[in-house]
Amino acid sequence: MYPNTQLFIDGAWMAAASGRTLPVVNPATGEQIGTVAHAERADLDRALEAADKGFRAWRKVSAFERSKILRKAANLLRERADAIAPLMTQEQGKTLVEAKGEIMAGADTIDWFAEEARRTYGRVIPARAEGVYQLVIKEPVGPVAAFSPWNFPINQAVRKISASLAAGCSIIIKAPEETPASPAELIRAYADAGVPAGVLNLVFGVPSEISEYLIPHPVIRKISFTGSTAVGKHLAALAGLHMKRATMELGGHAPVIIFDDADVAVAAKVMAGSKFRNAGQVCVSPTRFLVQEGVYKNFVDMFVQATQRLKVGNGLEAGVTMGALANPRRTRAMEANMEDVGKHGGTVKTGGHRIGDKGNFFEPTVVTELENDARVMNEEPFGPMAIINPFKTFEDAVTEANRLPYGLAAYAWTKSAKTANAIASSVETGMITINHLGLALPEVPFGGVKDSGYGSEGGSEAIEAYLNPKFISQAGL
Repeated sequence: MYPNTQLFIDGAWMAAASGRTLPVVNPATGEQIGTVAHAERADLDRALEAADKGFRAWRKVSAFERSKILRKAANLLRERADAIAPLMTQEQGKTLVEAKGEIMAGADTIDWFAEEARRTYGRVIPARAEGVYQLVIKEPVGPVAAFSPWNFPINQAVRKISASLAAGCSIIIKAPEETPASPAELIRAYADAGVPAGVLNLVFGVPSEISEYLIPHPVIRKISFTGSTAVGKHLAALAGLHMKRATMELGGHAPVIIFDDADVAVAAKVMAGSKFRNAGQVCVSPTRFLVQEGVYKNFVDMFVQATQRLKVGNGLEAGVTMGALANPRRTRAMEANMEDVGKHGGTVKTGGHRIGDKGNFFEPTVVTELENDARVMNEEPFGPMAIINPFKTFEDAVTEANRLPYGLAAYAWTKSAKTANAIASSVETGMITINHLGLALPEVPFGGVKDSGYGSEGGSEAIEAYLNPKFISQAGL
């Protein structure tokens, strides 16, 4: 059964003050399956008051105790994974296997930050004079306003929440209205683990209304946003206007560079799985495949074969390997992309059409030899579409990889250590993985450059954005 989702403010689950709700629709059926509470100004004021109170208490809790609570939350999330996964599949569309994998990865992320909480070390700086101690300590920034998207309802929220709590900050998380039940269960795990009332607050509502009220509010000291570049730039400007720290994890358009000496069979199999994971609705999804001429035909053939083996359907059904797109907007966007492909000389090798008239299903699609001025060559498709174009030289591949203003993730395949080193240093990106998939683990940095944002949501770098370094210079009397 899919629940009606409420707000979580000051340690209690509650309806919106106005009683207003929004519908939640199953993307595989198009049918309403529940509702979510719609927060307005009065609810946000309650959340702000709670976060302010919660921060003053939570910052005094030792890092050791915060770590224990986070560990317990991770274990609770693992124990509940089988119950939470069907909720995520019903509201988001991804397969049950992917949903459970996301939940288990979320628990690993909590564990990582539980350890980071105990390792927010300062330092001692050697002084110039006898009897002087120079110390750097790290203090929590303060209450956080965080905004997480619908494509990974738990794994985007869990990074922001865990980093905040590990650092000693309180947080108001604005989770996605389209996929509310699974992030609500994430919050329940933290609360049941012992996070005090007011430290963690969950709201839903109109994104622009919530962000434009929370970001300038004097209680909030830190912003974390995951979403589109256009919205991220607006929120970053708003945060800057009020001198608020911000972490921005924005859109990408990841290049995949396949060199002549690559293991083509392995590359095609691995990259097809990565491309169509979550129906391509992934910020680091491989999109522009650049394949050297010597292996171009073989790679295209193998990639198309791997794509055609995918089974599209309701993510709750056994054997389905790609679920529905999360909302009708994505289906319409894919149809618009395909219409534009036809105008720019692309060859559709497989897919390209909506499936049926019920739910948001679209065929896994492969397009080859598409002109650079096509829309999908410049705007992130955020759907099940791969574009494969040939290249001649190393310089040609680098030029195309760096052509766009995005720089979130990149992929490369080669058996040459020299080529691997050269491509790693040449591509303008926050992350690159070569000859395997190595992104988004809890212990590694996660973030982009250029229009893909700034700051990290993974690794030891992630917690730093939630801490203020304070310098203390003390002389004996």
